[in-house]
This record gives sequence, C-alpha cells and structure tokens, in this order.
Amino acid sequence: MMSGPAADQITFDDFMKVDVRVGQVLKAEPFPEARKPAYRLTIDFGPDIGVKRSSAQITKHYALDELHGRKVAAVVNFPPRQIGPMMSEVLTLGFPDADGEVVLVCVDREVPVGGRLF
Repeated sequence: MMSGPAADQITFDDFMKVDVRVGQVLKAEPFPEARKPAYRLTIDFGPDIGVKRSSAQITKHYALDELHGRKVAAVVNFPPRQIGPMMSEVLTLGFPDADGEVVLVCVDREVPVGGRLF
C-alpha cells in the first residue's frame, strides 16, 4: 500500500506548476508490451491540449470496454516518457487500493474536457 506521511509543504505557485486536466477516454487498448499489466489510452483533453496517449496500469479494476467515454484526470505537462514501444504523453492519475492496485481519479459531476484542477 502506498501511504505514509504527507509530502513536504509546497507553495501555491509550486502546485500551479502541475497542470492536471480532465480528459475523456476515446480509446482503450491492450498493451501487452508493458512490463506490468497496462492499457494504452487515447484521451481527449479538448481544443487547448488536444488528444494525448497514456499507459495506465489499471487492468485490475477496469475492463477495456468500460473505459471508453470515461472522464479521467491526468498531468498534462510532464515531458513524454517512453513506455515500451509507445510514447506516453500524459500521466493518468489514480489512488492505490488496499492491495496497491490503481483506482482512477474521476469527477462526480459533468465537466467539460480540458478543465484544469484548482
């Protein structure tokens, strides 16, 4: 389980450097080349950010067919990262369950894609 004490305090300006946006999953595909079980996600973040790809280790709690159309949160301003044969452009966010498996961060009301966390 990934818990523990709070991280060091940061300023509000530090927080604002992390650009977390809501996006809508357009496509979810198997990603057998990943080291750990994962899916390859294509996510729409609206006209300002565009469509981005992400590798997400969410296979324990989510089936491919239930991800299409789901709203997810992601960090959109990290540099792209090579994950096996794909370039992951955003970090899809989640919390660990009691077994350390990822549960996606999601919104509980309708919001437009591209909205920024504040």
